[in-house]
Amino acid sequence: MSYSLVIVESPAKAKTISKFLGSKYKVLSSFGHVRDLPKKEIGVDVEHGFVPKYVVSREKTKQVKALKDAAAKADEILFATDEDREGEAISWHLAQILKVEPEKLKRITFHEITKRAIDTALENPRKLDLDLVNAQQARRIVDRLVGYELSPFLWRKVQKGLSAGRVQSVTVRLVVERERERDAFVPQDFWTVDALFNKEQISFPGKLHSIAGKKLDKLGIASEAEAGRVLEALNGGKYAVTNVTKKKIKRSPPPPFTTSTLQQEANNKLGFGAKETMFLAQKLYEGVELPGRGSTALITYMRTDSVNLSDLFINETRNFIAEKFGNEYQLPEPRRYKTKSKGAQEAHEAIRPTDISNRPEDLKDVLEKNLWKVYDLIWRRAAATQLPEAIFDSTSADISTSEYVFRATGSSINFPGYLKVYEEKQKETILPNLTEGDAVALEKLESKKHTTEPPARYSDATLVKALEEHGIGRPSTYAPTIGTIIDRGYVERDEAKKLKPALVAYTVTDLLVEHFPDIVDLAFTAKMEEDLDKIAEGKTDWVPVLSDFYVPFHKNLLDKDKNVKKTKPEDKETDFVCEKCNKPMVIRSGRFGEFLACTGYPECKNTKQLTQKENGEVVVAEPETIDEPCPTCGAPMMVKRGRFGPFISCSKYPECKTIKKIEKKTGVTCPACNQGDIVEKRGRSGKPFFACNKYPDCKFALWQKPTGEKCPTCSSLMTFAAKGMTQCSNKECGFKKELEITETKNENPQE
Repeated sequence: MSYSLVIVESPAKAKTISKFLGSKYKVLSSFGHVRDLPKKEIGVDVEHGFVPKYVVSREKTKQVKALKDAAAKADEILFATDEDREGEAISWHLAQILKVEPEKLKRITFHEITKRAIDTALENPRKLDLDLVNAQQARRIVDRLVGYELSPFLWRKVQKGLSAGRVQSVTVRLVVERERERDAFVPQDFWTVDALFNKEQISFPGKLHSIAGKKLDKLGIASEAEAGRVLEALNGGKYAVTNVTKKKIKRSPPPPFTTSTLQQEANNKLGFGAKETMFLAQKLYEGVELPGRGSTALITYMRTDSVNLSDLFINETRNFIAEKFGNEYQLPEPRRYKTKSKGAQEAHEAIRPTDISNRPEDLKDVLEKNLWKVYDLIWRRAAATQLPEAIFDSTSADISTSEYVFRATGSSINFPGYLKVYEEKQKETILPNLTEGDAVALEKLESKKHTTEPPARYSDATLVKALEEHGIGRPSTYAPTIGTIIDRGYVERDEAKKLKPALVAYTVTDLLVEHFPDIVDLAFTAKMEEDLDKIAEGKTDWVPVLSDFYVPFHKNLLDKDKNVKKTKPEDKETDFVCEKCNKPMVIRSGRFGEFLACTGYPECKNTKQLTQKENGEVVVAEPETIDEPCPTCGAPMMVKRGRFGPFISCSKYPECKTIKKIEKKTGVTCPACNQGDIVEKRGRSGKPFFACNKYPDCKFALWQKPTGEKCPTCSSLMTFAAKGMTQCSNKECGFKKELEITETKNENPQE
């Protein structure tokens, strides 16, 4: 039977697309990249034009064979990976592996997985865009060169296990510099004077605005004594309205979401991190199961920096609004937005619903809770773009006594406009009817003490905004970059989920700023992004860009490797005192995080684990006593934390050195003995594996975590596998199937 082979990068995407294609098409997934640079060598010939060496990873060999077999029987091959640099590169790698002749290669792209978009793409295939491929290759190579050469330098000069990256390191620098701003901040006290007035039985607040014609700035009243003198002068005064200003304020709806603004708004409104937001958005793009409709894509492509909306979507939305809200909410002309960010591609679209008639309220009981929240946010933001401005009635009144002037402000919604669908923080304050000369009664007068606050730590939202403003990275790199700096121990979340640098982040940042200033320079990193954009646009060749960067970088690295002395993260002083030798204890950074250590080391080796309370205070993590006696001496057992996580130890350590592992159960019964539980363990290398807790009586073990299901082919345990798949634990069986939620590719922002 003849067919056309369509290759995408995600199994979920393949499932959704298959719904729109007939039996003449066969849709297969590559499960993301099929080739990449090798893990155990640099994989780039830096002396001969930076030629990359690509290899097919071991876990992709079966999938590559399946693609080759299907391609050999196909009449034609259509490459339908995502319409960005990474998607273009995946198609190029697939074409190389499948040995597709360039003139026969057909590339189709679509911004949304809908029937009309797929049909249009099939009618308009194009050639592979090698400029986009080269831009992706250049990014991958420069990130490999930085990561592969600079990370070992950090191992030698700071501590083992550290990593560096072109985007990663400059992001860490932003977090470190913000923390240093906070440390250097000197708080100042100031006072405000507030009044509560009354007219016609309506109470309303006012703030002291000016004294003797001079407007009070934020620190205008700098002492309690000064505030007291002001209160004394105000008491017993007669208050009258001296000025009233009324106006209407119009507020336009915000533009539709880009990758950056979606991550920011989901963080601010929903509390989601950038990584979680993109995971959920990708699921909505690739397709979710809807009753009676099968796998359905609900939003357009979620990696974009454009705020453009298609004419078709705008027209459908305008019709929807007219039907639902009436003519008073109908704009005379469609509202359009223009992208302002550098390198944005207007041919792309903003993130929007694929169909405006898929109302959030109709899907609330269908979608998983967090998935629905993200869809609801995207739908409302897109719908709001074609609704009128919100109109507010604003009133400002000055109320005076002697030389003191208070200002009272009020506002109310006159016409909700786009706020009908997209809620934003609004606080209505209603003032009584005020005219100049009116006397008002003073109900209450008070002064309040305030203290200036240091700059806030970055949240996911504000860090993404900063990266975008500085031109660092691109839509596909924001979420993985934040994930990387957390996973690699440079940054941690505080009690408010804000980003706080670890001690090692200061040391590494200072070292890179001093000896590799370009790597962590905001302007230099942004310039590299501009150069990559020029490669993608066909305006420059990728080899000179790599050469201009690598030659001076490598020369400097060789010099610094010889001349820079080894350093270590600085200890942070604390108020803790060692109970064994009475010497001060400091917070110290190690391979497994920060801990409390005695300054008497090596004579005194006392250390303690640290934890952070909800108010941000760092305290010693006290071992937790459990209701279990020590099997050796009978003393109570305690939960402690070591390099591999928590464990159970005798409370009389070091007199009694009995320890016991805490079992991390998987909830799966051992299939070999049918008595024990499969638990997570660690080998000598630290690598986790899964085995029966009845060892040594039962020696059943797996390298992958079991799902709890049994293989429908051979009844062996199924295990979690890479790229959103599960697979049979029996290697001879080879059965695989897709998980319900999958996450495909991420453009590597760094090694």
